[in-house]
Amino acid sequence: MLIEQPPFLYRAIFPGAIWRKPANEKCVYLSFDDGPSPNITPWVLDTLDRFGIKATFFCVGDNVRKHPDVYRMLLQAGHSVGNHTFNHIQGICTPTSAYMANVDKAAQLIHSRLFRPPHGHLRLPQMNALRKQYDIIMWDVVTRDYSPHMSPEGVFRNVRRYSRNGSIIVFHDSLKAERNMKIALPLSIEWLLNEGYSFRIFPHGASTCLSK
Repeated sequence: MLIEQPPFLYRAIFPGAIWRKPANEKCVYLSFDDGPSPNITPWVLDTLDRFGIKATFFCVGDNVRKHPDVYRMLLQAGHSVGNHTFNHIQGICTPTSAYMANVDKAAQLIHSRLFRPPHGHLRLPQMNALRKQYDIIMWDVVTRDYSPHMSPEGVFRNVRRYSRNGSIIVFHDSLKAERNMKIALPLSIEWLLNEGYSFRIFPHGASTCLSK
């Protein structure tokens, strides 16, 4: 549970970050990290379209640089996007000045006021600097679809066990998650819908036009 649903004490380390949205009604915020990927993201978009729902994609800047057409697909489909650094670097292992420079580099391509730190790791000075520019979106449910030790059934079980009103759920549109995610994502969406949950996104605010 320490991974799948971070405990209160861990959340308290990051004041001002959004881990879960207060909600009296049954709603969740579906999100994806680490894309866009030409091999995975289009399949995710087709799946979301089939169910008629939207999600928030926290994109790695270098992937946006390499796959601008896939990034445009996200925007054109009406999904929200956020900054996930340029090189998927961990804040705890990176000096603050270098970390913020990497975030700024990604922001040249991803024009969004949303930010999610890779692995959820930040130094307090990084948190303070980021809060001046971004809404920092963490998570309430990590599906662990990326783990080679997880099965699709285990990923789906995490969604069923930990999802609650206002949960921010994390999948990954990346190759490392493909085996689990392609089975668990449709099952999870169908289960959430059957349980009466609606799907919401975080508006990214600023213009998200990508230069041609």
